[in-house]
Amino acid sequence: MSVPIEVDLPHKLGRAEAKRRIGEGFGKLADFVPGGSVTAHHWTGDTLDFTVEGLGQRVSARLDVQDANVHAMFDLPQFMALFADKIRAKLQREGPKLLE
Repeated sequence: MSVPIEVDLPHKLGRAEAKRRIGEGFGKLADFVPGGSVTAHHWTGDTLDFTVEGLGQRVSARLDVQDANVHAMFDLPQFMALFADKIRAKLQREGPKLLE
């Protein structure tokens, strides 16, 4: 059983610029998972699907880039549910930096 985390990151960049900035800095996304590293990623249209591995666990994640918002979804394995609140807080605090 997995534990989903969803966070909206508002921006005023427009879809294309937000997507470009995320593409340049998405490696930082691994920092949202303790001990994490991005092991796979691919764009499908305006959606970035990626996998972060950390603490011996695999986290599936997705960023849906919209005109004024990026919807981030992390699907945590049960073991990492202990970190859900910390990961959500870090996403809300640090996520907008991906768009700077």
